[in-house]
Amino acid sequence: MLEKKLELKHTQLRNRLVMGSMHTGLEEGWHNRKRLSAFYEARAKGGTGLIITGGYSPNVRGKLTPIASSFNSFYDVVKHRAYTRAAHKHDAKICLQLLHAGRYAYHPFNVAPSAIKAPINPYKPKNMSVGMIKSTIKDFARSAKLAEQAGYDGVEVMGSEGYLINEFMANHTNKRSDEYGGNLENRMRLAVEIVRAVRAQVSNKFLIIFRLSVMDLVPNGSTPEEVTEQALALEAAGVDILNTGIGWHEARVPTIASMVPPGAFKEASKRLKDVVSIPVIAVNRINTPDIANAILEDENADLISMARPLLADPEFFNKYQDDRSEQINICIGCNQGCLDHVFKGKRATCLVNPQAGFELDYPLQLADKAKNVLVVGAGPAGLSASYYLAKKGHKVTLIDKNTHAGGQFNLAMQIPGKEDFKKTLAFYLSEIKRLNVALELDTPFEESMLTQYDDIVFATGVTPRLSPIQCSDGKQVFAYDQVIRGEVELGERIAILGAGGIGFDMVAFLTETADQSIAGFKSQWGIECEADTAKDPRKLYMLKRSAGRFGSELGKTTGWIHRQVAKHHGVEQIAGCEYVAFSDKGLLIRVDGKEQWLDVDTVIACIGQVSSDSLFNKEALPDNQHVIGGAKLASAIDAKRAIYEALQVARKI
Repeated sequence: MLEKKLELKHTQLRNRLVMGSMHTGLEEGWHNRKRLSAFYEARAKGGTGLIITGGYSPNVRGKLTPIASSFNSFYDVVKHRAYTRAAHKHDAKICLQLLHAGRYAYHPFNVAPSAIKAPINPYKPKNMSVGMIKSTIKDFARSAKLAEQAGYDGVEVMGSEGYLINEFMANHTNKRSDEYGGNLENRMRLAVEIVRAVRAQVSNKFLIIFRLSVMDLVPNGSTPEEVTEQALALEAAGVDILNTGIGWHEARVPTIASMVPPGAFKEASKRLKDVVSIPVIAVNRINTPDIANAILEDENADLISMARPLLADPEFFNKYQDDRSEQINICIGCNQGCLDHVFKGKRATCLVNPQAGFELDYPLQLADKAKNVLVVGAGPAGLSASYYLAKKGHKVTLIDKNTHAGGQFNLAMQIPGKEDFKKTLAFYLSEIKRLNVALELDTPFEESMLTQYDDIVFATGVTPRLSPIQCSDGKQVFAYDQVIRGEVELGERIAILGAGGIGFDMVAFLTETADQSIAGFKSQWGIECEADTAKDPRKLYMLKRSAGRFGSELGKTTGWIHRQVAKHHGVEQIAGCEYVAFSDKGLLIRVDGKEQWLDVDTVIACIGQVSSDSLFNKEALPDNQHVIGGAKLASAIDAKRAIYEALQVARKI
């Protein structure tokens, strides 16, 4: 189904795959023009049917930040022609997203239907006058007209996620009593008038996509009945395609993170498809051809939007069409390289594909001379290094002392919400086999190997940091890997030492459901139903040595979810404590100089890792020896850094 063409009124899409809008950090400034062109061209060349750009404001007040991009001048037309040429060069269609941030605009000049501050923004918006509203409608229309001059095939009007147009739609933020507030007809007037104004300024073949919020997931949001009326009104006003929007940014419900089951929101697009005659796009956590095709075949939608999956693999469609789906590098929904980067003001990339967004910076070219390379350690760093080295044409041997490959992947995939790491491991194992990497398991490194290879890459990973707690009465502090592998028996009163990523993963491992169903997910988070209040019956403590907030170093887009899960299950958190002793009496800790006993029968150490670096001397490495991943630096190691370093060492050899 993904490969089927889609006939529209005045044009055609070559297939059903849409690259959804995402901000890359390359939109701002002229200097990034070549990089953003290369980014779009890679996805167009990879077979994507329709590309939707990141959001551009039609005016100054609607910019997401003071330095964010807008699209409202002939300068923008000239700049963006590079992007439309890049897409059209490979027969893809490309649409510009027009996004007015409304009260989410992170500057003191933001505006909204009513002067109500967003909980995720320190700046209170100014209430828009009717004149300001009329001017904004004209700005949208002018930007659309300029977009057509720049060569775009259409625009997507952003009417969801809690931005300006969505704010007018919902009672949650619209407290007006004039023609743009009150009843539903008035609240959706801005959206309808923008679409009409845009249609009046562009040609018939120019597409108007409207991203409509189907589930606001905030109090006093639009009801399903209101969404139906909005969809019909927008179709009548001239919209060609409806895109599905899920959740406001301030909503306390996960919508795209890894713990969201694949295809969890397919019913939202189905609601639109059931009432309109124009095509509908399905969104959110659709990361494999099978999921996408099932949604299309069940007539839940006409098109499939994938944003992050096309960061992970720009060749997604071509591989699917050529019956090479096993070669697709699957998005795991982690947000670590994409959204978390953007919120830090960094360029978006991808944990499983560090070349994303860096197509011109990190090219991988065939080596002038093929080398015989040994990679030691078949974890995330070693597997990805072998993959990149083999793609360069080197002869690669990958060894591991264990009887199975995967390293830390094998632990991560056991954490509820991180099951997609299984797909990442499967991808690497499939690819190194295809690229003729010699995988030798149950094979420890021997000193004699030093002279048998041109280059050696040590990717020997990490081991858990051991707890120094004094134990008695036969008690033992378990390492996190022992627990995840099921090697130890746990009690009913558990203390988790450490409040970093591993500590919160342990909370999820102990309390959450693996491979959670869509129904179970919606029940847990109260999506259009009463939230399930059931929690793990065991008593859990989470302890950390430092003072301050728990999970402060977790990703901005997912950290709040982990903290909410811990809160839901009643995990008692104690900061600023020393771990003293563990015995039949419990765990002795010291807080502010005062000792206290916690009534626990199990203690799990999630206090970091140490490098497995006994095979080499980091301080005196020969030029032909390289160290990457956790073996290089255990502090804050994750798969993102491991795979990035693998790419860089492969480019070097």
